[in-house]
Amino acid sequence: MILAKGYDAVCIFVNDQLGEKVITELANYKVKAILLRCTGYNNVDLQAAKKHNIAVMRVSHYSPYSVAEYAMTLIMALNRKVYKSYNRIKRGNFELSGLMGFDLFNKTVGVVGTGKIGQVFSAILKGFGCRVIAYDIYPNKQCVENGVTYVSFRPIIRRIRYC
Repeated sequence: MILAKGYDAVCIFVNDQLGEKVITELANYKVKAILLRCTGYNNVDLQAAKKHNIAVMRVSHYSPYSVAEYAMTLIMALNRKVYKSYNRIKRGNFELSGLMGFDLFNKTVGVVGTGKIGQVFSAILKGFGCRVIAYDIYPNKQCVENGVTYVSFRPIIRRIRYC
């Protein structure tokens, strides 16, 4: 907390908890703004911030396409063993054994959360020919129209398989 002394603002992340006690201390240090590097702000006591006249600012939104596409990139990199093959090539090893991935086509993929990002991610999965099952407290009508099947949380967790 002492690191905030002498600064007009602090920048926090999603795991940081700013309750009334912390915000009061920030006010004592003359901090004027709390900046979040995430869209949510449930980890900040907004009433305490208002009481101490400290502005709270957050990222209004991320591009759901960039986040969903990056998630798909990671899945493909893991499935196709890109990192493993890259490391082999750096060592001059061009052996192919152990590098076989599998087709995503016709696989069932579970998505937890079908807000903006989950909706885009589900559409990408459908483009790969996957069957998409999803869980969300508030099912997304657009996802249903695009062929996503909603299930309870447990069936998704039970189907987890590690490649």
